Amino acid sequence: MGFADIISRLGSIAQSVGFADIVDIAIISVIVYYVLSMFKKTRAYQLLTGVTVFFLVYILAQHFKLKALTFLIDNMLQVGLIALLVVFQPELRRALEQMGSMNILARNFLHRRTYEDAEIDRLRKSIAAICDGVERMSEKQTGALIVMEKFTRLETVKQSGTPVNADITPELIGTIFYDGSPLHDGAVVIHDGRITHAGCVLPLSDNLEISKEMGTRHRAALGISEVSDVIALVVSEETGTISYAKDGVLRRHQDRHLLYEMLTKEFIQPIVDAQEKNIQTGFLRRKNDEQ
Repeated sequence: MGFADIISRLGSIAQSVGFADIVDIAIISVIVYYVLSMFKKTRAYQLLTGVTVFFLVYILAQHFKLKALTFLIDNMLQVGLIALLVVFQPELRRALEQMGSMNILARNFLHRRTYEDAEIDRLRKSIAAICDGVERMSEKQTGALIVMEKFTRLETVKQSGTPVNADITPELIGTIFYDGSPLHDGAVVIHDGRITHAGCVLPLSDNLEISKEMGTRHRAALGISEVSDVIALVVSEETGTISYAKDGVLRRHQDRHLLYEMLTKEFIQPIVDAQEKNIQTGFLRRKNDEQ
């Protein structure tokens, strides 16, 4: 087959590919990339590599008609699917949790809901109180773990803790994480500018790239941020370093100013932008009605 024949065959293949085929390939590519990205930082990545080698050996065995090896692999594949589900259970569960955290209805509700100025001001004060409390914990080198809900509701996590339902103050944060408090080892969950639960147990991350210097609090912060859209704040008990986890990434060496800017951007700015968008949309709608 000459070069011209190859070009001709590729041209005919390209002509037979429709829009649906392109969409199909794109979706599969995104799924494969997402799965590989999810597994890459976990212990399951090595197992996934082994499974890939296993299937390559199977294909070669069939191609070269190695009957004994093909027979052995065929029998292993009969229970292979169940074995894969058992081995990759944590990763599959995490993927389903991440899909469940894409709460489109909640996001739409945020964009449509009208927030009063007093509500926005209350949220700003809550963020300031959180930053003040975290700063005090850092100065005293008191370990702290605070999880701030956005769209995903952490109902299972809340069930592991103690209901509080209180306004946020630096003093309350200090009391909860005081070494003698029965709730100091768990996480505080914050929703809509209020502390809802304390002493909560969070899932730990199995990310292999986490430094060994980081303790359980940092792994817990990463773990909950990997399966939801929360912002998890951590104060190191050993060094007093302030960190926060978002989307499975831990950002260390924060201070009060950086923390306040980040939380304002995450929790206040979307509301303000949505308010302005709704106002502009209403103005344009009224203008079109008048015309």
